[in-house]
Amino acid sequence: MTPGQLAAARERTLADVIGPDLRVLFCGINPGLMSAWTGYHFARPGNRFWPALHASGFTARRFAPAEQGRMPELGLGITNVAGRATARADELTAAELRAGGQLLSAKVTAYRPRWLAVLGVTAYRVAFDDRAARVGPQERTVGDTRIWVLPSPSGLNAHWSPAALGAEFGRLREAVQELPAS
Repeated sequence: MTPGQLAAARERTLADVIGPDLRVLFCGINPGLMSAWTGYHFARPGNRFWPALHASGFTARRFAPAEQGRMPELGLGITNVAGRATARADELTAAELRAGGQLLSAKVTAYRPRWLAVLGVTAYRVAFDDRAARVGPQERTVGDTRIWVLPSPSGLNAHWSPAALGAEFGRLREAVQELPAS
């Protein structure tokens, strides 16, 4: 990827991978430049979303970003809080995250997944005005949809090892299995 291609990626957005009857709608903070350039969520090689999804048991094998279209058949989907592609999530403004939280709530109301998994506690705190939020299940719901905050799978998030990230995704998977279908 050239610097020019990266610069052009800032003008792109990614389509949601979404549908009815999802068990979990995973929600990234926003697309990275590699994702915007390729058109696939979590496409940067250092991003740990796809390995964590597999390590947790959500998928039987590790998916490549180009296989994201298979997610709905597993009852899984992908969206973002903010649509604007950036090199780093900290390039987003608080206003963008709050507006994204409102759009995300509307999307969840329309599609009604059983769980919304927001990937990034700091972004969740801003988007949903919940400064006390921690990684794990939240008291807040959007309609009947439960919310779980996961750590950001970005390779820039050094606070969570790949094993710990996979284990936290696994806690969500166990909760998903325990919650009866509506």
